[in-house]
Amino acid sequence: MTSNTLLQRIRQYQHLRDLRNKLLRLHACLLKTERTIYEQVRGRVSSGELLQLVLDHEQFAWLHSISRLVVQIDEMLSADEPASLDDVQNLFADARMLIVPSEVGNTFARKYYSALQSEPDVVLAHADVSALLTPSK
Repeated sequence: MTSNTLLQRIRQYQHLRDLRNKLLRLHACLLKTERTIYEQVRGRVSSGELLQLVLDHEQFAWLHSISRLVVQIDEMLSADEPASLDDVQNLFADARMLIVPSEVGNTFARKYYSALQSEPDVVLAHADVSALLTPSK
């Protein structure tokens, strides 16, 4: 492996780690928002109850899309063989497509749009992820 290739791999993996961390922050902000909505209707829940809700409750299911992306990144970062450039680019394309809010889109897009309209922390986390996903010129 040439030093140029090695440097490119290091940058690629740093970019993946950065995306992972920013997606986790976005997920945490969205989870906080969804928890607030849930608790307004059904009352406070403990951390353990929240974990169970995130795993099993329909109201939280839309957040699984971000969780899946984070898991894919984790698998790429821990794999014995380095991820191909195509695999990394496809993952970034998937992330770009996912974080497109819409009033009339799928469940994720609609709930994401709503969270962006009401929560400044979600807006800031979205901006961080979007900046990382914007191709450099």
